[in-house]
Amino acid sequence: MDSPPSPHPISPLEQALHAARALVLADLAAGEVAEPDVVSFVEESVVQRRWWVEQWPEGVDYVAGLVAQDVQDALLERHGRWPLCPVCGAGDPHALEVEPELGADPHWVCHKAGVKVSPVGALQAAGGGTGTGGGTPSS
Repeated sequence: MDSPPSPHPISPLEQALHAARALVLADLAAGEVAEPDVVSFVEESVVQRRWWVEQWPEGVDYVAGLVAQDVQDALLERHGRWPLCPVCGAGDPHALEVEPELGADPHWVCHKAGVKVSPVGALQAAGGGTGTGGGTPSS
């Protein structure tokens, strides 16, 4: 039995925002840092990025990378570096970075090793995202 079509189709903006939220939450869960206060960083970023894309609709493809960067910045200020690099076993722990900074198809990259670690949203498969450099958000 087919369901009737929705009277209000979801706009490309809302689709992009929901996808960005899901991808970043997946990476936070991979690092076991998806605590309520951290999830609120995602929600705050989505609100800000909704306004940003409303002003610049051509930027809709960049939302996932921007939300990931926003959450990473918020975590750095309050909890420590995230996501920690799973590639470099020696030396000081360091965070991955999102590339491109403003572009479609964002990836987590280790600049120290010069490698792409995983697409945003797929840290679990890469074995990355393990915690924050400053302890877990609940500490």
